[in-house]
Amino acid sequence: MAASLNEITLKDTKIPVIYEEGKYIPIVTLQLVFTTAGHLANTKDGLADMSTKLLNEGTKKEGAVGFAQKLDAHAVDLSANVGRETFVIELSALKSEFDYAIARLKELLQDPNYSQEALDQVKRQKLGWLKQKESDFDYLAATKLREILFKGHPLGRPYDGTIESVEAMQLEDIEGFIRSHLGYNNAIGVIGGDISEKEAERYIAEVLALLPKVDTKPVPPTRASDKKEKVLISKDTQQAYIYFGAPFDYSYKAKDQYKAKIAEYLLGGAGFGSRMMEEIRVKRGLTYGVYASLRRTKPASYMSGYMQTKLSTQDVALKIIQQVVSDFVEHGITQKELDAAKEFLVGSEPLRMETLSQRLNRAFNEYYYERGLGFSKAQLEKIESVTLKEMNDFITSHKELADISYSIVTKE
Repeated sequence: MAASLNEITLKDTKIPVIYEEGKYIPIVTLQLVFTTAGHLANTKDGLADMSTKLLNEGTKKEGAVGFAQKLDAHAVDLSANVGRETFVIELSALKSEFDYAIARLKELLQDPNYSQEALDQVKRQKLGWLKQKESDFDYLAATKLREILFKGHPLGRPYDGTIESVEAMQLEDIEGFIRSHLGYNNAIGVIGGDISEKEAERYIAEVLALLPKVDTKPVPPTRASDKKEKVLISKDTQQAYIYFGAPFDYSYKAKDQYKAKIAEYLLGGAGFGSRMMEEIRVKRGLTYGVYASLRRTKPASYMSGYMQTKLSTQDVALKIIQQVVSDFVEHGITQKELDAAKEFLVGSEPLRMETLSQRLNRAFNEYYYERGLGFSKAQLEKIESVTLKEMNDFITSHKELADISYSIVTKE
């Protein structure tokens, strides 16, 4: 059965519920997705992430260990995580234990572990992670690239946090973030498994009724920089870590997403079938791998990519990246490339829809990005029928992709 979209009414708000029944395994999974509550909603760098980490420390009454033992005794998985745009609480349990699991989720939401001990624990974990990232050259290059592309916008900030911002964080910061960003009125329920639709809606209503109404403040959209900057970060490295990006003037809710998908696949997403891999690795042997994607999100649509190469071939690699993209948007693709992309994207579709989790995630994305449930299936049919002229008209209309900026960790 396919996923369906319904609504429940709670207080003054209609709450979307994405549901799919799956009785082949007696398991139920639930996600409460809070919009306008992700990394980009930070009032302090790293605050959203620190808030999820504290929620993962159990309740104040039981403590992290005691609460985890209660979950483990009934094989319940309960966790919080955060993305750029959303804050997610996930719950999974056997059907026979789902009532118990919901009771534990209610406990967590009513009594988060707002204790100094819990805060100290998550600070230690986060500070250790940030210390490690000081020598993670991929992380450094990627973070600097976002800063270059999105100056003055939340996307350009170190939203994972800094050592200084985490050290300064207090319990009231986290408590304030959770209280002001996790509300019944900015929640989307995503639920599936061995459960009826009525049961699913009842559980979601019971949990969300515990939450306040919050002010929702969508992150304003922005455009990636077209200034073609190049920033070098000097480190003691034997490789050059090259991250690159450019604007992509395209809406996340455009109806011809299939064209962007084909373009992305052929430019840098197809591995050995992509232009970048062919020109940079296969023909010249400058890297083990080079990739580029066309990201289409609510805050921004843009190209981003990365590769590593020897220090001695860094400048050559930059020239070829520029050459590949410029040629791509100037001349488009060949019929042979289009046929190969169609074959892969259509042929591999069953692998992307094998599990209940995959189907629910796809349905959520279709809803969240205002495309409508069933959008992805309809796009497959359009992939099969799109012509070379249609694809090349699309690709050559996006000359802005050639306005590339670079963030490079290298050695002086």
